[in-house]
Amino acid sequence: MHILYQSPAIIIREFLPQEQQTFLDLFKDNQVTQYLPVTSPERYVEMFQELIENYKNKNLSRWGIFDTVNNNFIGICVARIFIHNTSQIEIGYVLSRPYWGKGIATEVCRAMTEYSFTNTDTKEVVAITDLNNTGSQNVLQKSGFERLNNLIRNEEELAYFRIERPLF
Repeated sequence: MHILYQSPAIIIREFLPQEQQTFLDLFKDNQVTQYLPVTSPERYVEMFQELIENYKNKNLSRWGIFDTVNNNFIGICVARIFIHNTSQIEIGYVLSRPYWGKGIATEVCRAMTEYSFTNTDTKEVVAITDLNNTGSQNVLQKSGFERLNNLIRNEEELAYFRIERPLF
């Protein structure tokens, strides 16, 4: 099992094949999914199968976020090629409700940004949010992302954020 990031609070790691139900249960809470694109339970199963395949191929993927103290499942995060500009890496996360407002989203955002810059040659990491998802927008800005002009994906207007690779 490959670990991407670990701190005193959280661990970001590959899902184990037997954790599919843990992954699927996250999407049963309507408050958790309110800002996500509408999809089907079948699509969530496909997404889990895809992430396991991505691990085998050493591709960008989705990973699980777990509490380091009790190993409770917190949520998922993603780093993937950005569909609107393939030279950019898009990151994102979904956290279960008990973990909202605890600084975990900011930690995950920074960890995924660092992971993307360390493990790819991208010059820019981007993120998009629902226009009403001010919580995630605040997390992105706190993490150093700059808000750009909104973009349209599947006929929906979304808030668009970018951070550039630091120059050393």
